[in-house]
Amino acid sequence: MPVRTGAQYVENLQKHPREVWLRGERVDDVTTHPALRRPIEQIARLYDLQHDPELAPVLTAPGPDGARVGRAFLPCRTPEDLAARRAAYRAWAEPTLGLMGRSPDFLNTTLMAFTESPGVFARLGQRYADNIARYYSYVRDNDLFLTHALITPQTDRSKGASEQQEQFLHMGVVSETAEGLVVRGARMLATLAPMADELIIYSLPGLRPGDERHAACFAIPIDTPGLRLISRAPFDDGTRHPFDHPLSSHFEEADCLVVFDDVLVPWDRVFLHGDVELANALYAETDLRQHTAHQTGVRGLVKLQFVTGLAMKLSQSVKIDGFLHVQQKLGECIAAVEQAHALLVAAEAEYETTATGTVRPRFNALQTLRVVLATQYPKLVEVLQTLGAGGLLMMPSAEDFGSPIADDIARYYRGAEMSAVDRIRLYKLAWDLCGDAFGQRAVQYERYYAGDPVRILAMNYVAYDKSECFRLVDRALALAGDPDTPAP
Repeated sequence: MPVRTGAQYVENLQKHPREVWLRGERVDDVTTHPALRRPIEQIARLYDLQHDPELAPVLTAPGPDGARVGRAFLPCRTPEDLAARRAAYRAWAEPTLGLMGRSPDFLNTTLMAFTESPGVFARLGQRYADNIARYYSYVRDNDLFLTHALITPQTDRSKGASEQQEQFLHMGVVSETAEGLVVRGARMLATLAPMADELIIYSLPGLRPGDERHAACFAIPIDTPGLRLISRAPFDDGTRHPFDHPLSSHFEEADCLVVFDDVLVPWDRVFLHGDVELANALYAETDLRQHTAHQTGVRGLVKLQFVTGLAMKLSQSVKIDGFLHVQQKLGECIAAVEQAHALLVAAEAEYETTATGTVRPRFNALQTLRVVLATQYPKLVEVLQTLGAGGLLMMPSAEDFGSPIADDIARYYRGAEMSAVDRIRLYKLAWDLCGDAFGQRAVQYERYYAGDPVRILAMNYVAYDKSECFRLVDRALALAGDPDTPAP
């Protein structure tokens, strides 16, 4: 099957009803539900871009059999391939302004990374490596959309998964049968899960001895019996006017708790189970970190550029951009954008060659970019809040334009050289990004999407090649000589 269209994506959702709970009610059809319909439309547009005459060569490339597949699925052989992949990531990030953090290309790269490291999965037996290879081909050739759930519920964080009040409060394997694994418990945080086709499960490093039942890596369809998705309360329930809420009315991601109610995972969908050490090693011993960070880095760059552009336009709308302290803040935003861009280019230019002859972006540059996104995006949002000041709090609603006070709206909300409707539209966009619950979720997402930012910084130190820095220190130490050497 060639790359999908948006209509085919939506049709597949309709053909596979899944158990989704939202505001205490079960959702019958996610494609028509008021809180989910518009985000699904946005994802469908991404799939349609694969058929756009100008973007198809950017987003797709020939697969093993010659049919075009999503570029994120394919390993890179040259640095030019890495640059082409960055262009593909950007072509999907721009339509959503970088606000959909788990667009389909993200986990496409994960599957590709897993398949590039068959020896890791083969440690438990060749069938597990064969399973991941077959599954990768299946998802690639059917152009499916995956979500994942990596985190255990935030119950008692001082204890491991096997030490909780209930044995399977955290997702674990209850039993092995002839058909496969029986899985019970919960995982989070499955972003866009109601809109996805499949769910893949693996673990963040941190499992402890005794957690063997909780060490599992597998994938199942979202409509698998016993799989239940409990969505957080939506920021838009379908009633928000796009003029008042241009972002939250289109890009709601519906983060979910995933409940496994004795779910059967067929053996051909199992990639790892029962080995704590191996489950903890997946991040370090596959190229997962490099390839996912490449995608999220490009998406994050688009998001930084968006908030920076919005801050500049907002400043121009009331002509505060001539003040030095405002220019300083805007300069800081631009510096964050350029830093992110430079790290992406550096990661590709200083690429690493794998044991199989493929290339991957340099890890340390991408790891630093993760730190940049987690720390700089919240700062840029704060700049937007500061520059918008009280004006962000007093914008009228779309309904006011057709009311008896329309003349007041037109007179008193105008900008320096901008009509009231244009200025209000701009400030509404800014508030949706920096003040509304939707925007605050986007800040929290950027802080934690890659994990605990403290651990990310610690990993920068632990995994860093310190030899160049130490070589310079040693050169400086040699200048001192020995204490008993006569001074010149």
